[in-house]
Amino acid sequence: MHAPFDELALLLFIAAVAGALAVRLRQPVLIAYIAAGIAVGPAGLGLVTAHGQIDLLAQIGVAVLLFLVGLKLDLKHVRHIGPVALATGLGQLAFTIVIGFALVILMGRDWLTALYVAVALTFSSTIIIIKLLSDKRELDSLHGRIAIGFLIVQDLAVVLAMMVMSAMRVPDGAETHWLAVAASIGGRVLGAAILMAVLMRYVLPALTRQMARSQELLLIFAMAWGTALAALGEWAGFSKEAGAFLAGFSLASTHFRDAISARLTGLRDFLLLFFFIDLGARLDFSTLGGELWPAAVLSLFVLVGNPLIVMAIMGYMGYRRRTGFLAGLTVAQISEFSIIFVAMGISLGHVGADALGLTTLVGVVTIALSTYMILYSYPLYERLAPWLAPFERLHPHRELAVEQRPLGREPVDVLIFGMGRFGQRLAKHLKEAGLSVRGIEFDPEVVRHLHHLGMAVHFGDGQDADFVADLDLDGIAWVVSTLPDLDSNRALLHALAVRRYAGEVAVVARDEAQGAALKQAGVPTVLYPFRDAVDFTAEHLAHLIRPTKEPAS
Repeated sequence: MHAPFDELALLLFIAAVAGALAVRLRQPVLIAYIAAGIAVGPAGLGLVTAHGQIDLLAQIGVAVLLFLVGLKLDLKHVRHIGPVALATGLGQLAFTIVIGFALVILMGRDWLTALYVAVALTFSSTIIIIKLLSDKRELDSLHGRIAIGFLIVQDLAVVLAMMVMSAMRVPDGAETHWLAVAASIGGRVLGAAILMAVLMRYVLPALTRQMARSQELLLIFAMAWGTALAALGEWAGFSKEAGAFLAGFSLASTHFRDAISARLTGLRDFLLLFFFIDLGARLDFSTLGGELWPAAVLSLFVLVGNPLIVMAIMGYMGYRRRTGFLAGLTVAQISEFSIIFVAMGISLGHVGADALGLTTLVGVVTIALSTYMILYSYPLYERLAPWLAPFERLHPHRELAVEQRPLGREPVDVLIFGMGRFGQRLAKHLKEAGLSVRGIEFDPEVVRHLHHLGMAVHFGDGQDADFVADLDLDGIAWVVSTLPDLDSNRALLHALAVRRYAGEVAVVARDEAQGAALKQAGVPTVLYPFRDAVDFTAEHLAHLIRPTKEPAS
């Protein structure tokens, strides 16, 4: 028998090794943690027996996760969720629940299990999606902003679902009267809303200012507040998760939310490790064999059905199929919330362990596959684009309004693809140097903004060979690409080659590795703005510092 400390030390070591392998494979580490739990649990080596201690750490980790979700949902941000993101988020939730519920019922499950699993299928991992979009530098893109918007809608929905399902807890042997349950839920939600409003208005601002005098004390206060309201939420008939979310939400409008979030993020990741290890260790493989076929069907629905639902909604609202496809890929997986939601259903006595096993299998499959789908979204779109035409209106008005503005026939010295912050600044300085400059940008909102500023920008997709073929490139001396990823630039190079463009081409590289890949792809001129910025800054600082140094005597 090993001491709990020894077992936790062994778990951390195994999780670190498994996590390193997952990073190498470009996979989220939570999959590695579940695999580590399976390896050390009864189905594997049977090395861990300290289930009580691990379960306690796991519960605290889940509470911290929900606390941070609430902390990020400032009312100001919630008010500014765009109508497209709101409509897409709510539409995807509704369609996924209805279709998922029907699929699970057809598999022979009871209605409550079907409801839990169907709701679980609607949630996408905000953490994973933001990480992937950030790595691809697409958080500020049109599809990135829309995706973040409906991920916020999903975060709100998961907490509301947890509150509703936990409020449906009925004592053993008691009959369920739905009118009484609805009244109970409404009363408790109203009571919680009043309590939060009073605390946020009169108590918490002054209290957090006092605690923030010490950063260490602020961290302890945040943990104490989150766990206290988690316990209070369970006592009030909701759940620990709902209480922890309300604790975070109550602090979201304070000036100290960013400081609290920064200090708790690492602790969240550490504690959630134990949740996923505990989950893997508790999976009963004697029952999972019967879940393989249902998990395959539901995984296919999530990987294919969820993106198609988003594409259909966005296409109806006037977006092009490419924008809908890229945004739709972000919902092609279920999240850690899905697993936590079903695990809560087990603790409430609503569902059995088979529902958790099914949800976990779907989670592992969809998270693993969707990660690569998002990483290689542009090549995937190029292959699938001919079959996606039904998801685009004949007149996609939201993007067509800016596309119809002509590029112009005036002589152009430099044509810039990608008018983000760097592209805009580059265009400005080239224009000040006396050159004629025009831009190409795929984000219609950016195009509208730059038109208002008086900049010559045309809406279009540099990866679309047909679009590039229609451009009048005669007389354009230079084409400069500031597109963020290697695949986009390769597609642009191919389109220029098909168009037989004879001028000079320059591409911006983020680092030396990307620059080497661009050179290998045939880019004649590679620009390194970040490296050059460092060189310029160092030279400028050295020039400022030298006069202040005393001359040697």
